[in-house]
Amino acid sequence: MSIRKLLMVAAVAVPFLASSGAALADDKTKNQAEVREKAQRTLNDFYKADANLKGELEKASGYAVFTTYGLSFIVGGAGGKGLAHNNKTKKDTYMDLALASAGVQVGASDTRYLFLFSDPKALQQFIDKGWTAGGAASAAAGAGEDRTVGSGTGEFAGGRLYTLTKAGLQAGGAVQGTKAWKDKKLN
Repeated sequence: MSIRKLLMVAAVAVPFLASSGAALADDKTKNQAEVREKAQRTLNDFYKADANLKGELEKASGYAVFTTYGLSFIVGGAGGKGLAHNNKTKKDTYMDLALASAGVQVGASDTRYLFLFSDPKALQQFIDKGWTAGGAASAAAGAGEDRTVGSGTGEFAGGRLYTLTKAGLQAGGAVQGTKAWKDKKLN
């Protein structure tokens, strides 16, 4: 291929590749905005369930909020997206959350998770290394279109975990494992 032909191909290809990169950046920005919007709706659901949470959240070092959707029949799984927010720096880190369970269970659910970090080190460890929990037994039941059907709280080193189950039906009991990690595509 001659230099002239190579330059003509480059002249056509470079703008195309540049626009592809811009499209990917636009998708990333759009996806980040969707996660932030869903996180705010989820926070509002928690505030409706417990008005004191807003004050606790403002005093905390930071928080992480997730919405997950899952199915179960003997074994189950759920997954979702969310973000971790540092109250001091105001920085958001986009994250994923996955759950796996086994036990006497059947159902489908839309569950929200709110981690409040009282310790800045615990928040940073959650962001940098993710979070893993196992051995928790859980049970929830309820049905509805857009209302809270179950909730719970729990302690972990450096903070507190709140859950809301919305618009679903989950019955039984199971041993569950949970994992949170940074979303490399959105950070």
